[in-house]
Amino acid sequence: MGKRLTQIATRTGDDGTTGLGDNTRVSKDSLRVHAMGDVDELNSHIGLLLCEQLPADVRELLVDVQHQLFNLGGELSIPGFELLKADAVLALDAALERYNAQLPRLQEFILPAGKRAAAQAHVCRTVARRAERAVVALGAAETLRETPRQYLNRLSDLLFVLARVLNRMDGGDDVYWKSERLARSAD
Repeated sequence: MGKRLTQIATRTGDDGTTGLGDNTRVSKDSLRVHAMGDVDELNSHIGLLLCEQLPADVRELLVDVQHQLFNLGGELSIPGFELLKADAVLALDAALERYNAQLPRLQEFILPAGKRAAAQAHVCRTVARRAERAVVALGAAETLRETPRQYLNRLSDLLFVLARVLNRMDGGDDVYWKSERLARSAD
């Protein structure tokens, strides 16, 4: 195993910098640190989602996602290093296809609501989108592989689909947006 943290409060960040995995120090407001933080927050929200009642296959998928997000965070913390593999994106594609095939086509926009697990999946989706934007911003400023961006993009899509799946547990459904414009056109 690699280096273990033995001391948490090092006080080395008191000057507004943080250490990366390659031992360089950067400002805590750097694009890289923002991306790392958003990925970490996403992983924490998925951990919260895992506290809910979930089908075993969804739980297993989300645990794997947490490990992949840890790989992604590690990759972001070491410029030029590769930890997140392209097959992680392919695994999300397969899960997306599998779970989406069970769902009826959307006829209307849905609200991020319903069962608590589904609502938490929507929170995860929005944090994944923010993490994706942070990775895109980092990639515009520094050389970055495309896999991290692709993974977050696909993960946010999957979380949307999983929210719909979770809302259907025990006979539930999506919570549909009541568009005034659409209601007027239907009259």
